[in-house]
Amino acid sequence: MIDAHIHADTRPYEDFEKMAIAGIEKTITCAHDPLPMKVSTVTLEHIQRLLEVDTQRAKENGIRLYVTAGIHPRSIPRDYKNVIENLPQILENKRVVAIGEIGIEKGTQVEIKVLKEQLELADRLKIPVIIHTPRKNKKKMTKILLQVIEGHIDTSRVLIDHINTEIIKEVIEHESMLGLTIQPGKITPFEAVMIMREYGIDKFLLNSDISSAPSDPLSVPKTVHKMRLEGFNDSEILRVSSKNAEKFFKI
Repeated sequence: MIDAHIHADTRPYEDFEKMAIAGIEKTITCAHDPLPMKVSTVTLEHIQRLLEVDTQRAKENGIRLYVTAGIHPRSIPRDYKNVIENLPQILENKRVVAIGEIGIEKGTQVEIKVLKEQLELADRLKIPVIIHTPRKNKKKMTKILLQVIEGHIDTSRVLIDHINTEIIKEVIEHESMLGLTIQPGKITPFEAVMIMREYGIDKFLLNSDISSAPSDPLSVPKTVHKMRLEGFNDSEILRVSSKNAEKFFKI
């Protein structure tokens, strides 16, 4: 199994052991907002920590940890352009598989500008992006996101994350892949299964988004278990829990 979106730097060592025992073999940790990123050096050091410290913590428990690097909309430094200028070099690291997580939180002009610049960089370098959708004003913000994405990147390299029943109809016809985040306040394993029951499994990846917020490191295995109980076959389960992520991130 692959947990396609976590925040490894916020979790204890023991969580990696639990995930490995439950069958998680690979996971992707995203750059985010663990503290105020007022200057670019903090953002860059955060990304470096993911690459140097958290990949090792996961490895010691038998999990292969990949990294996405970028500027989260809740943590845009004043000198954010320095981060963007450094991203091409960071992306040369074989463990960095995408730019992310990026997106919008409140839909400000600064957020949209920073998002566009990161999308254009990803398009130029032909690498994937993970797009954050916020909890508040989710449908409105998602509509803005879709408008920004169009024209700035090949949408086949886009993963729109934190999908729920509120926005599924807005994004299901989009060419991008879709992330189902099984986390308190987002969706439950049952809700994830019902979405896949209605819309199929071709476009979906599973993730826990474990962070400093209420989270469950076993939410992906629990969702897989729920899929079995609901009659999904082994091929369908393998696709949504591993193969889709392997193909999208080339891991």
